[in-house]
Amino acid sequence: MKISVIGTGYVGLVTGACLAEIGHEVVCTDNDAEKIRILESGGIPIYEPGLEKVIPKARKEGRLSFRAKPADSVGAGDAIFICVGTPPLPDGGADLSAIDHVARMIATEAKSPKLVVEKSTVPARTGEELKRALTVYGRNSQVKFRVASNPEFLREGTAVGDFLHPDRIVVGVEDEIAERQMEEIYRPVIEKKFDCPVHDSKCPNGPSPTWLVTTINSAELIKHASNSFLALKISYANMVADLAEKLGADIGEVVRAMGLDPRIGSSFLSAGLGFGGFCLPKDLQAFVHLAERSGVDFSMLKEAEKINKKRIDHFVEKLKSMIWVVRGKRLGVLGLAFKPNTDDIRFAPAIDLVHRLISEGASIRAFDPEAMEKTKTILPQVEFAKNAYETAKDAEALLIATEWPEFRKLDWEKIRDSMARPLIIDGRNLLSPAEMKNLGFEYRSFGRPD
Repeated sequence: MKISVIGTGYVGLVTGACLAEIGHEVVCTDNDAEKIRILESGGIPIYEPGLEKVIPKARKEGRLSFRAKPADSVGAGDAIFICVGTPPLPDGGADLSAIDHVARMIATEAKSPKLVVEKSTVPARTGEELKRALTVYGRNSQVKFRVASNPEFLREGTAVGDFLHPDRIVVGVEDEIAERQMEEIYRPVIEKKFDCPVHDSKCPNGPSPTWLVTTINSAELIKHASNSFLALKISYANMVADLAEKLGADIGEVVRAMGLDPRIGSSFLSAGLGFGGFCLPKDLQAFVHLAERSGVDFSMLKEAEKINKKRIDHFVEKLKSMIWVVRGKRLGVLGLAFKPNTDDIRFAPAIDLVHRLISEGASIRAFDPEAMEKTKTILPQVEFAKNAYETAKDAEALLIATEWPEFRKLDWEKIRDSMARPLIIDGRNLLSPAEMKNLGFEYRSFGRPD
């Protein structure tokens, strides 16, 4: 099929590249001309493992191209995937202005029937407004539009594998024609009729994804409900971690036992600095906002958000209990991205932590394997190190803010000997308290015995 993808962020670029990988002819566009310039010149504007394999291959085989003018892409696709941003408004609701702009553009530029697919995360009933906009602004009464909702469940850092080997594919449609079109788009994924370009435990012989057809409103609700529940699990784990600290229990042992119950599961039961990124915080707020407008009490999710916001305070309290005064102290920070295997710093707890420490007079030296370039523009006061060892040199404390796997493998004896004081505050429970103590470190983490 011929498919257009509007928006080349983390969702749009992965969606477009992977649709081309499984055999479709895809045109990607964005209103950010610099992004398109980078892509046309062979670069990739974001760090997402797997894209460096998929994009060059699809371009070489002629199935993936990029256009600088979004309007030009409308005519290129029989199906158009909308993958633009829906950032939070001051009241917590989702800013749908980009969706509205794209809808009006599609309506005025389309010369043939189109299947318009919501891929962006949007609140329920957005599909109704999208369809109305397409109808109201359509210049050609002969052009028919169908709308579908296809929420993304892509995790940054594993998004390519998640797209090609999903556990479920949710499509919200109004009629059988749209359902058949969506099924045709995803048939190679459902039937696994493509060569896997990434190394993944589910590739190539894993189970087929669950194909779930719903109404559009249900599909839109599924995404917000899923992300809010994951946020709830993280905040619950942090709440229990705080209690474990008071009682001398080990949160690692507690959540491991909890996760063995199949009704609960082990994922997202992680204590530490809390959740961040562009999905969980904004989707939680948008879900609460939607519920309040609908007259439904979502105070449970408000508490989850409140717990998450207090994680930075809790971290700083741990630090102060050890070094007493923050002002004038040199502190090393390992990790700036909101999670490992991405360069995304949007709503990253590490960024909030650094802002807080700078405001209290600390001198910060930081390192992240991928996110430093993006961080330099928003944290000009920070000294950026070449590696973890340079970060730790002469530091009064080393703060772990992102759980990059390579941090586990550092030469910690070398780090200990280079620090002004061998103190680690581990915001991600990445390291072993016993091992750090044996190496001569003062070590503090979340919900575990010191």
